Amino acid sequence: MFSTYGALIGLAIAIFLIVRKVTPAYALVFGALAGGLIGGGGLVGTVEAMIGGTKTMMPSVLRILASGVLVGALVKTGSAAKIAEAIVSGLGTRFALGAVALATMIVCAVGVFIDISVITVAPVALAVGRKANIPVPALLLAMIGGGKAGNIVSPNPNTIAAADAFKVDLTSLMFANAIPAVCALVVTMLLSMWMARRLSGKGVPAGVEVEVPVALPKLGQAVAGPLAVVLLLALRPICGVTVDPLIALPFGGIVSVLVCGKGRDTVAFAEFGLSKVTCVAILLIGTGTIAGIVKGSALNADMISLLQALHLPTVALAPASGVLMAAATASTTAGATIASQTFSGALLAAGIPALASAAMIHAGATVADSLPHGSFFHATGGSVFMSVRERLGLIPYEIAVGLTSTIVAVVM
Repeated sequence: MFSTYGALIGLAIAIFLIVRKVTPAYALVFGALAGGLIGGGGLVGTVEAMIGGTKTMMPSVLRILASGVLVGALVKTGSAAKIAEAIVSGLGTRFALGAVALATMIVCAVGVFIDISVITVAPVALAVGRKANIPVPALLLAMIGGGKAGNIVSPNPNTIAAADAFKVDLTSLMFANAIPAVCALVVTMLLSMWMARRLSGKGVPAGVEVEVPVALPKLGQAVAGPLAVVLLLALRPICGVTVDPLIALPFGGIVSVLVCGKGRDTVAFAEFGLSKVTCVAILLIGTGTIAGIVKGSALNADMISLLQALHLPTVALAPASGVLMAAATASTTAGATIASQTFSGALLAAGIPALASAAMIHAGATVADSLPHGSFFHATGGSVFMSVRERLGLIPYEIAVGLTSTIVAVVM
């Protein structure tokens, strides 16, 4: 229905608006409208494609809203902070950077969004960084890299969106990227340690206030909720009983609240979690509009033709689309969603298995998802009181971590 250049111009307009600080959801909607009209779909056809794109997002939106119960419970009960503190304390200052990276990976992997994971681990990381005289950039790189590793094996919005687009089991997609996640974690540790040596002598500045969380639950209480989610999602591969994430994620949140003795605060914690996932759900709706235009354009065929002209296999479409779409939107969730919705048909038609395609797109969406026109860039920098200039210097290292998991996912 739409031309390739129309779809690309629509994406470019959306990116421009996001860079100009327009709310991403509105930027994507306006970009989709402009792209459809420029692409020759007409007003009626453009609106129909946009609405059709948002309809495909609804299963993901429902599951993401349900995940707010788990997010709120893990953050407000202190479970996420306790898990991070236990890992860092257990490994000690000698392995501080590895502990910080591992802690962020696990916190993100159990269902906390990557930006919230970094913000949650940051106080613990700064405290151990001050004690071990570790520079702030190395600490933040460890947290971001660990978060990227955990994000591709988590029941987070990006994983849910990719699983829904390819109609694969969420648990299977989480486990599919386990080895790429471990490889990304190892590279994160190596890069952060190298950076710490390069910036030797520049520890956490004295002006940075370090507030270590207090009154945290016991470790057994902290892991109860995530463990409940994992067990429920694992029933399908183990014994063929399917428990949808729409049920498993809020159930894990309720378990976490009850085990931590915070049952009276369940509603308040759920409201907090909802406030954190609402923006993601709205972003996904906006993403659906642009995905509807791109999916209805000739971009699929033209991308495959380009790969053939470059003598690249069609399988390269999966990681490349994840990288490009996430870079365009500066969002793992938006990038994975647009790439999955747009190119799922072409990848499946080429004979590439759905699970493999989803895993490669998902890993690719973590390469350049932290560019300055997205909120993750600013939220993570702010968590450790880092200047924009210093934060920009970490982007090449973050890309290296994302490329590691993507290359390993493609090889597998």
